[in-house]
Amino acid sequence: MLTDWFRTVCGRASPAWNHAGVTHSAAKMKKAAAHIVEIDPAFAEIVEISPLCSIGKGVRTSLTPFHSLVGSVIAQQVSVKAADSITTKLTDQLDGEVTPERVHSTSHEDLRSAGLSGAKAKTIKGLAHAIHTGALDLEKALTHPDDTAVVAELTKLWGIGRWTAEMFLMFTMHRLDVWPTGDLAMRKGWNIVHGAEGDIDPKVLEPLGDPLRPYRSVVAWYCWRAVEGGSSSW
Repeated sequence: MLTDWFRTVCGRASPAWNHAGVTHSAAKMKKAAAHIVEIDPAFAEIVEISPLCSIGKGVRTSLTPFHSLVGSVIAQQVSVKAADSITTKLTDQLDGEVTPERVHSTSHEDLRSAGLSGAKAKTIKGLAHAIHTGALDLEKALTHPDDTAVVAELTKLWGIGRWTAEMFLMFTMHRLDVWPTGDLAMRKGWNIVHGAEGDIDPKVLEPLGDPLRPYRSVVAWYCWRAVEGGSSSW
């Protein structure tokens, strides 16, 4: 599950980062929770039994933007155990330096030896190359006011899709109005909150988030809590 991966993905922490200077106070998160419950009372129970949303205060705030994005790539379509193992091996392979410069100078074969698939090694090398050459300014992206533009910029890179870009928006840029309908666990959580079973179609769920603006990221966070319960630690 997504929440399990966020517990394990960090590996060796890089120096602390406050991405784009964004923090969210307890007062703001209380306001967001109250807004969600007012608009959709089905969330009242999960909000009551959960801590305040911790977007902007989780473990990923200790990672550089590049390291965080690499972690999202590693987590694509693999189990928690596999993502944890690959993250640890890759960090060791890079001597703890998960930086564009270090990845750029590391061979495709050495990245593969850490457990990365050929496609993910290519994606991470391509990301490092884009930053190294200036084709992508990740630091500048952190301050861009338009979430759609950030997603569009990141998804230009080979192997980086909407889910990866949205996780970057939520857990690196700390944006509060991202609606990751492509995430299976989030969709399952939505159904649990609303007393339904199974998996709601992303196309059906997409417009259901509109009334919950500007806090759709927080809605998604509570949906993940509904799936993971007290085991969630991010």
